[in-house]
Amino acid sequence: MPSASRSTKVMQGLGAFVLAATPATAMGQASADDRGNVGVNGQVASICILGDPSSATVDLGQMAATSGSRAGHIAALPAQTVTLPASFCNFAGSAVQIDATALLADDTSPPQPGFARAVNFTATATGWTSGDAAATTAALGDGTSASSSGTGTTQPLPKIADIDVTLSDFTVPGDRILVAGQYAGTVVITLGPAAAVN
Repeated sequence: MPSASRSTKVMQGLGAFVLAATPATAMGQASADDRGNVGVNGQVASICILGDPSSATVDLGQMAATSGSRAGHIAALPAQTVTLPASFCNFAGSAVQIDATALLADDTSPPQPGFARAVNFTATATGWTSGDAAATTAALGDGTSASSSGTGTTQPLPKIADIDVTLSDFTVPGDRILVAGQYAGTVVITLGPAAAVN
């Protein structure tokens, strides 16, 4: 009989547990769910990207006239345009800066009287704001003072646009005769925060 009594106590204990749990479940139905908040954070860096240029190099070819009254002098060279498509800045307050270096002959010796080793030009970047960025080189006949820089107005909004860079107005200091050789110059376009490029 002691074992029967023990068995009864266990069953009573289980019954008491089940009965105790039932009211708790019924009370929980008044609020079937609960909510907690978990914050999710991230960031997006301020970036500007220039599109791949439609041409990585502008080849002006023969720059001096080879016959006629202007033989040896700069020829009439047409303007050249390179497009940087789908350029963008994802923030407000950006600007375009253009840095240009005149085309200089690879012969670095001082030119003889009446000759020059520099071709100047104007580089203009359009399409970003109504105030274009432009730089006109003013190298001397010997190639010194060859660099120039200009910055456009500030773009007040994030923007995607094609930026056109046009090279024009090719001239030689004093309209002198150009010395023979290979000539090279550069144009660098910078797109970034207006405070950084000014």
